[in-house]
Amino acid sequence: MVYVQSILNVLIDIASTPAILVALIAVIGLLLQKKGIADIVRGGIKTFVGFLVVTAGANFVVSSLEPFGVMFQKAFHVTGVVPNNEAIVAVALEKFGTYTALIMLAGMMFNILFARITRYKYIYLTGHATLYMACMIAVILSVTGLDGILLVLFGGISLGLANTIFPAILQPFTVQITKNDSVALAHTGNFGYALSAIIGKLFGNKENSTEDINFPKGLSFLRDSTVSITITMGVVYLIVALFAGNGYVTKELSSGTNFIVYALKQAGSFAAGVFIILAGVRLILAEIVPAFKGISEKLVPNAKPALDCPIVFPYAPNAVLIGFFSSFLGGILSLVIMAVSGLPIIIPGVVPHFFCGATSGVYGNATGGVRGAVLGSFIQGILISFMPIFLMPVMGDLGFSGSTFSDTDYGVVGLFLGNLANGGGKLFVMIGIVVILGIVLATSKITSLRLNKEMTK
Repeated sequence: MVYVQSILNVLIDIASTPAILVALIAVIGLLLQKKGIADIVRGGIKTFVGFLVVTAGANFVVSSLEPFGVMFQKAFHVTGVVPNNEAIVAVALEKFGTYTALIMLAGMMFNILFARITRYKYIYLTGHATLYMACMIAVILSVTGLDGILLVLFGGISLGLANTIFPAILQPFTVQITKNDSVALAHTGNFGYALSAIIGKLFGNKENSTEDINFPKGLSFLRDSTVSITITMGVVYLIVALFAGNGYVTKELSSGTNFIVYALKQAGSFAAGVFIILAGVRLILAEIVPAFKGISEKLVPNAKPALDCPIVFPYAPNAVLIGFFSSFLGGILSLVIMAVSGLPIIIPGVVPHFFCGATSGVYGNATGGVRGAVLGSFIQGILISFMPIFLMPVMGDLGFSGSTFSDTDYGVVGLFLGNLANGGGKLFVMIGIVVILGIVLATSKITSLRLNKEMTK
């Protein structure tokens, strides 16, 4: 049993480490194309390094945003629940670690199966997002009373469906951004990004893109995204640091460094992180898309790799910053509403508002320009603020542990399963999962028949 658990732990470590997982996928794709050893080694290593570059950039961004969040809470005297996927998963894995691991592996296999037998050809490659979703599903299904094989089976089907459906609903908008259909987006905010794109389409004007903002001649340097991000974040950091106070910042955060110097350094680190992410994304896309051709030809015809949200950042760097600020403003407005109405306080998590808000900004801009980026990410920011409130009750003892899941897809899946459980227990949950599976298979078949009919005309 110990030996089996050790093997399981290694598999989970591989599957939840994007750099290794996607590098292995690239190697398999190149092997299936019968490429030479030099091409296989180069493709695998460059994909591996590319993901490590993105991870390093993300770590830069997170490390610069964490003290910003602390300063914000101190400056404006707010306390409450902080949405943080890593924190809630760390707590949950202590009790539900084995079920999480088994659901994750089962979910990945079901994702490949669904991609094979349906027209939704998306292979979800964001390993850590898969792990976190598997963990939430394990918790909720355990609360319903499911256990053993049934929990792993229906948990795996749920995860496989989520990892198939969410890239699919977003793909029409992803194509508008990337201008091709060779790659999809796999992140736990896909529902929010699709909503942002729809809002942009309804209320915006895509001809007025964030990337076409006209700066006065003397401010033309702001067209450089690294410069504009550094200046903008510098101003924001300075304002929050001033409200937090020199004494607090130097004592609690900066290890004695002057609070203004510290704020400027953190702003620069944020911009450096975004720059690194953009460089890593370009490296990954240059390798993974050609390598994935082998999988699409041999294992899952027409398969598309679904990758993490930073893959769209290079297409609209201005929208990244606009989306972040708009989403964060949505979070602040939500906090005020919660405080006035007596609801549990969800403190705006700077990290989820950056990654989800930035991505929403890119999608809103693709369909609605500047107005779409602002409105879409603002609404998305409100959504990821209120969804955790309704998600907490279905999480059992973990619901009010001081943190919760933040992104929209957690809310959609969690509320669906949780409300089924509240309505009729584990039987309703199993029936609901089977119904969704039937709908996916039926819509895939109907769509395929319609397309075949149109092609034969």
